Amino acid sequence: MPPRIAVTSEQVDLVVARFYARLRDDPQLGPVFATHVQNWPLHEEKIARFWRNALLYEREYDGNPMLVHREAGNVQAAHFSIWLDIFDVVLTDTLPPDLAAQWSALAHRIGRGLRLGLQPALTPDGVPQLRS
Repeated sequence: MPPRIAVTSEQVDLVVARFYARLRDDPQLGPVFATHVQNWPLHEEKIARFWRNALLYEREYDGNPMLVHREAGNVQAAHFSIWLDIFDVVLTDTLPPDLAAQWSALAHRIGRGLRLGLQPALTPDGVPQLRS
């Protein structure tokens, strides 16, 4: 099966490494991740496997991103716009424009799904919340 986006494994690893280097310095997201990640190289390898699966169909990732983000306890739906802003900067700085745009579009679809999955199904007074 051809890759979804014609990036290389090396490009995936580079994007992931550069992203997490920036993320660790972010005043909002850095502390969120620091609560959960004790071994950055191991975490980055896991996330690189996620992206190689999503982009190159390598089938080496076996996690459940929605469950992990839900169970983290300190991840909020609003964090995903910050995450995507940082990710887009890294993609633009690292890849040719066409590859950066394609990967960004996929990241935004995934981010939108995760953000929606983290929104509470009910408002505090128990009324069903409509998702936009």
